[in-house]
Amino acid sequence: MKIRTLIAAATLASLSILGTSQSAFAADTTAQHETITPAFAEAIANVPGKTITALVVDYAPGAKSPSHRHGQAFVVGYVLSGAIRSRVNNGEERVYHAGEHWTEKPGVHHTVSENASDTEPAKLLAIFVADTKDKNLVTFDKN
Repeated sequence: MKIRTLIAAATLASLSILGTSQSAFAADTTAQHETITPAFAEAIANVPGKTITALVVDYAPGAKSPSHRHGQAFVVGYVLSGAIRSRVNNGEERVYHAGEHWTEKPGVHHTVSENASDTEPAKLLAIFVADTKDKNLVTFDKN
């Protein structure tokens, strides 16, 4: 079974609020991609209509995510281990190391998200604050 199919199935089963379809994880059998594992999703008690959702993104050495957007979600990326190369919109490409983080405003284009190392794995915690009704927290670009 293709890794993208497994990712989509795990995400849909564990966090129905994501609502991403299997087509959102279109197979690209020539490239090495990330592995996404749902961590948690909780309604924010003091902010009606908002939910906080977290995903753990594991990158094998040299792995990368396709360009994508996170709809109207506010996103925090926190590097758990290794080093992650990231660029949002046409901004500066930067490498973040374990313990560092960045934020993404709603609607931005995440053009680079990848393991900065070709020899060591990396792990990222992606935290989303979004409308509870928002079912498309990750939308990959169509190539």
